[in-house]
Amino acid sequence: MSIVFKGRVFSVEVSRRRYPNGRIHEVSIVRHAAAVVIVPIEDDGRVVLIRQYRAPIDRELWEVPAGSVDRGEPPDAAAKRECEEETGRAPDHVERLGAWFPTPGYCDEEMIFFRATGLRAPAANSPHKPDADEDITAQAFAIDEARAMVARGEIVDLKTAYALTLI
Repeated sequence: MSIVFKGRVFSVEVSRRRYPNGRIHEVSIVRHAAAVVIVPIEDDGRVVLIRQYRAPIDRELWEVPAGSVDRGEPPDAAAKRECEEETGRAPDHVERLGAWFPTPGYCDEEMIFFRATGLRAPAANSPHKPDADEDITAQAFAIDEARAMVARGEIVDLKTAYALTLI
């Protein structure tokens, strides 16, 4: 096994693996920490989406908040932290909805989905702020409107489109 690339967010490993049929193949695997995907729900039932620039596709997208789980951090704590960092709203409660691998053909990232409720303003001294490379706008939408945004092609992020089916 050799790591051919190591970046801030992921690394790429090239190795040889024995498949269930006994044959050995060279594989390239993107190694990525587990991530949390948060579906923040306001007390009135609206879902909070964020708008942010995504450099790989050179455009701004509407998405649900998400982010990597830090080493040693429980996923539910990561969900609360990411919700606050990206929406400016601190949840009182997070509920795990399930976990899925979005691209298992080449990446080991597991996305763990949470519903966040009891949203409130964060403590004044909270350390949870957006990352330096994030310029995020948060806005609440009726769930039907968010789903219509998917249908109209205004939401093109797959984790968001799927998250909206879970609520």
